[in-house]
Amino acid sequence: MLNDLLTRLGVDPALYQKGDKPVHTPIDGSQVASVSWEGAAQVEQRITRAEHAFEAWRKVPAPRRGELVRLFGEALRKHKADLGELVSWEAGKITQEGLGEVQEMIDICDFAVGLSRQIYGLTIASERPGHHMRETWHPLGVVGVISAFNFPVAVWSWNTALALVCGNSVIWKPSEKTPLTALACQALFDRVAAEFADAPQYLAQCVIGGRDAGEALVDDERVALISATGSTRMGREVAPKIAARFARSIMELGGNNAMILTPSADLDLAVRAVLFSAVGTAGQRCTTLRRLIAHNSVKAEFVERLKAAYAKVRIGHPLEGNLVGPLIDKQSFENMQQALEQALSEGGKVFGGKRQLADKFPHAFYVSPAIVEMPEQSDVVRSETFAPILYVVGYDEFSEAVRLNNDVPQGLSSCIFTTDVREAEQFISSLGSDCGIANVNIGPSGAEIGGAFGGEKETGGGRESGSDSWKGYMRRQTATVNYSRELPLAQGVVFDID
Repeated sequence: MLNDLLTRLGVDPALYQKGDKPVHTPIDGSQVASVSWEGAAQVEQRITRAEHAFEAWRKVPAPRRGELVRLFGEALRKHKADLGELVSWEAGKITQEGLGEVQEMIDICDFAVGLSRQIYGLTIASERPGHHMRETWHPLGVVGVISAFNFPVAVWSWNTALALVCGNSVIWKPSEKTPLTALACQALFDRVAAEFADAPQYLAQCVIGGRDAGEALVDDERVALISATGSTRMGREVAPKIAARFARSIMELGGNNAMILTPSADLDLAVRAVLFSAVGTAGQRCTTLRRLIAHNSVKAEFVERLKAAYAKVRIGHPLEGNLVGPLIDKQSFENMQQALEQALSEGGKVFGGKRQLADKFPHAFYVSPAIVEMPEQSDVVRSETFAPILYVVGYDEFSEAVRLNNDVPQGLSSCIFTTDVREAEQFISSLGSDCGIANVNIGPSGAEIGGAFGGEKETGGGRESGSDSWKGYMRRQTATVNYSRELPLAQGVVFDID
């Protein structure tokens, strides 16, 4: 099955059949491929090639660079079904979520094409007569992209589409857990680039490897920007290394996202929002809903409605019409169970969270989503676990709800369900949520293409998309032009030798 998919996507069989590193699907735990990992030496070679590609690509006008991205978007449209299915096999996403991720890739291509004609600077007022001062933007260089397993293709496309229209070359180091989708994306891009006369060889490259490959990419001074998506632990290791060589970084490091449920909320709407945002992708999105901060007047009723909805969720093979697929691996399952045990020790009441389908899939890890009622926002609630765990805490005063929303180290996304305009406006004001995303009457997802996706605090502060995100992939320059025959100095300084 996977061989047929990979063949249609243009992947060379030698890249996934003859390696020494096994690739397993989370669907049933079976080995589906074997790949070869590249190390530091191979990464160094790829960076050298990327340098040469950048030198050629930066000379191509931005709208022309956008045309390459447009063509890549068309290729993704053509192969959407196959690539979406491959995402399901490798990351465990249900069919709709796999297809949705590929659609995200298509959307960012469309977005980047538009931006390719909007890379603009400014004319700045100069205090010197006979002078023009301008802000201009120029291609940055080699861009390194490090992505996580939970969005195995979208994260790469967010960065790559923008980096390419900005005139940069790209090297991608995907998660060790999702090499096949990376190889497929690279094959599709290579096919498009080969038919594009202005695209130099090695414009975008993919490095399949482990920690040493990632470290080589991070440490090389020729890589001007590292965009890294993944765990806070990874970010703590990567960020200081990038800073030490004064390079640029874009960090998006997950989120412990909350929903405030107010007394005036539309509960029917909120149940649907919680269900998708807390349960979808088996709780393994960076925007997964992990905390429900519910007003005590509606908390008990709402939790009962949630439990009823949770009981109806179909768990199983993600390509067979179910709503919840597997956790990525055994370690993820064990982390979930440890978190639930800690919650119990901190006074929590656990609904769900047990392993499912172990008899049918003994080497895979399916779980029932968990609802955990907590007496307070304790240590386990303030820690992010990449699994379908929804912690529920109560509140009485709105100020208390906002405080609970903000009282976690992470700062990616947040939301409020209310029909009180004062609560809604306060929540999205400077007095409200301290997250990068703050939504009203929609779950913590919804940044969408063009939104400033990313967060604050331990989430890293980076932005991988958004209307002005292209500036993160370029270098800014100020140019002052003297069109007079005089040389006036700034601030009225006189420096005459006569």
